[in-house]
Amino acid sequence: MPHVQKTTRGFGSPGKYIQGPGEINRLEEYTSIYGPNVFILMSKGRFDALSAKVQKVYDNTASKVTFEKFNGEVTLGEIDRVTKAAAAFNADIVVGIGGGKTIDTAKAVAANINKPFISAPTAASTDAPTSALSVVYTEEGEQTHCIFHKASPDIVLLDTEIILTAPVRFLVSGMGDALSTYFEARANAESDTANYIGKGYRRTKAAMAIAKLCYEILLEDGLEAKLAAEKGVCTEAVENIIEANTLLSGLGFENTGCAAGHAVNEGLTVLEETHHFFHGEKVAFGTICQLVLENRPKSEIEEVVRFCLSVGLPTTLADLHVEPTHEKLMAVSRRAAIEGGIAHAEPFKVTPEIIYNTILATDALTTHYKKQWGLL
Repeated sequence: MPHVQKTTRGFGSPGKYIQGPGEINRLEEYTSIYGPNVFILMSKGRFDALSAKVQKVYDNTASKVTFEKFNGEVTLGEIDRVTKAAAAFNADIVVGIGGGKTIDTAKAVAANINKPFISAPTAASTDAPTSALSVVYTEEGEQTHCIFHKASPDIVLLDTEIILTAPVRFLVSGMGDALSTYFEARANAESDTANYIGKGYRRTKAAMAIAKLCYEILLEDGLEAKLAAEKGVCTEAVENIIEANTLLSGLGFENTGCAAGHAVNEGLTVLEETHHFFHGEKVAFGTICQLVLENRPKSEIEEVVRFCLSVGLPTTLADLHVEPTHEKLMAVSRRAAIEGGIAHAEPFKVTPEIIYNTILATDALTTHYKKQWGLL
């Protein structure tokens, strides 16, 4: 990762962030600002119900809307397919409605046809909705690279009523993704590594404060939000966690940078047995690995492990269904420590062997805690 070569600070963000119950019913108000032809890429899992709901929003308006079903993986082929469909429709604006992968694909499509983009997540499971990048995978689900766009979404729109209809596991996974934000920001600050704004700048004080607030909200409201969501009710804690998972985590990572926590997640994607786990679930384990790698105070590591256990995030390799063989963990470690990758934002040298040792040590430590706390 490049270290900062100048003193210039940089901060990027979406044009607008709007969160609240029933906001999807105002979608036409937001898209009409940009033009009448609205191209919507939507996750296939809830396509029928949501497309019918959104279609009603556009009935009897001057806007023309078309829906495209997302195939399920952010591949270069899928981006190309949807780009051609949006161009053929002569879209004035692209909207992504669904999970992080749907939104990352729609982002890339909007960038390809040089049109505005509205991000409308249906779950608070990642911070992808606010960012100016798309994470690309192979058809088999292995992460390959990121596409960096010239701008963040024009509008990020969250309907909290829709988000609460998603399985609670999505909300918890979002907490796992958000959990890494402060610790990775701290690592990048210590190494003075460039952030992801443009070609990279120093992080602002605002970005560091946002990253820290993200962690504080998780500790304060995470468990309460999970319990409320399990009852299908929206409370202030739920709204706070949705904001932390989406806005604070998104602004935090993009304006400060990722580090070993996300690098371990990238490494885990090479194992087929982890593909059915969500991004944030793998990041949660990666975050604990990062704290062990950095030899942080015992009290801090225990605080993070206790939080993960309280909301149901993975803390051990067994939780991720990973058998800790040398061959598998070295494959993970080689990918995590790939040359030029985000693991090298850490303020010291990182090698595959160091990552391998860290993963095994983390698994031993978290397994010990679970036994000590009567969970095994």
